[in-house]
Amino acid sequence: MSSTPRIPGERSMLAAMTVNAVGSGMYLPFTLIFFHHVTGLSFAAVGAVLTVAGLVGLTTLPLAGTAVDRWGAHRVQLALYAVRGAGFALYPFAQSVPAFAVVALVTIIGDGAFPAVQQSFLGEIARGADRDRLQAASRALSNGGMGAGALLASLVVGFGGDTGFTAAAWLNAASFVLSGLLMWRVRPVRPVRPVPAVRDAAAAARQKAGYRLVLRDRPFLGLTAANFLIALGYTALPVLYPLYIATWLHGPESLTGAAFTVNTVLCAVGGVLVASFVRRRGARRNRSAALGAVLFAAAFAGQIVLGTVRPQAGWAIGAGLAVIITVHTVGEMVHNPSAGALAIAAAPDALRGRYMAAYQFSWQLVRALAPSLFTGLMAVDGRLPWLLLIGTTLGAALLLIRLEPHLSAEAVHPEPARRVAGSRKEGLVRAA
Repeated sequence: MSSTPRIPGERSMLAAMTVNAVGSGMYLPFTLIFFHHVTGLSFAAVGAVLTVAGLVGLTTLPLAGTAVDRWGAHRVQLALYAVRGAGFALYPFAQSVPAFAVVALVTIIGDGAFPAVQQSFLGEIARGADRDRLQAASRALSNGGMGAGALLASLVVGFGGDTGFTAAAWLNAASFVLSGLLMWRVRPVRPVRPVPAVRDAAAAARQKAGYRLVLRDRPFLGLTAANFLIALGYTALPVLYPLYIATWLHGPESLTGAAFTVNTVLCAVGGVLVASFVRRRGARRNRSAALGAVLFAAAFAGQIVLGTVRPQAGWAIGAGLAVIITVHTVGEMVHNPSAGALAIAAAPDALRGRYMAAYQFSWQLVRALAPSLFTGLMAVDGRLPWLLLIGTTLGAALLLIRLEPHLSAEAVHPEPARRVAGSRKEGLVRAA
């Protein structure tokens, strides 16, 4: 790791990602319960507000992409840290439905836009294999931080009860403030090439075209479609696994927690190592992303086998799930860094914000559709959701392979990591 060239300010950026993940981990695993205790509102009211706010948040995602292209990812990212921090600081005071709706809407808009803005920022500050490396590091730190945040919240709530939930909300707000201060130390500078967008006629024309140019970029839309198909596989762990284990396998609820733990630990410990191995083998980004999708499909096929046999012994169910979740997690570690770096590299610099917003829309749409889709299929047969996921992930793998001739060489082949400090040609960032 020490031999890998580092970009200026990278340690501060990775620290910010870790703190951000710890804060998010303090409420995401038990969102409804968290907001019920923090605001005192009923579960029904909390659920209805979060659903409506989430749908409205989807419509505002394109605005985040436009803001990035106009003001830069760094500024928008800092603004989102401030918005999310203020939102969680205000949640304990939002004890009526209208007040909660306002705070939730603003905060969810910030949460929903943040991944696209962060992807844009990685595209600004890194080139070549550095993008793949930072994608892997970001994923690993996110998993580790989320696990640590969930554990910290459990301790705080365990000792403080309802007061503990309020403390967790304020700790989360503090985590966003601290993340913003750490990210402040990474300051982008103007690149030499291309000329600053406001003075570059071609870049200005692309800026004016906006999302029309994104919608005409068929290869990138293909990448977004492939991501939508495989994103369904990512939602299986938080949405489908708990329901499947409890209602179809009739296994103990503790197996759900164990599945999350195995996934989190493996991603945190092995994510960077697996991504580094893939880079050293010289794999093309689209092909390694396709391999990750195939591993997903293998894990989902294992669920169908397990759900058909349906062993009575608890240890047999646990052992089967352990193998399946391990294959699932390896697929995640292979797919995520390559797919993320591929999308970043396929986007033109002048419109990267809009491109990443369009790409992020595929994630957001899946999160909105998955709960009703999976529960509807589960009501018919517990194996049907896994059959659907095998089809979507294999379809995504095939699409990624077929897109290769239509993508630029820079997007498909990661260049060797290069140090950007002190070089005006390659330097896109500087330390504060």
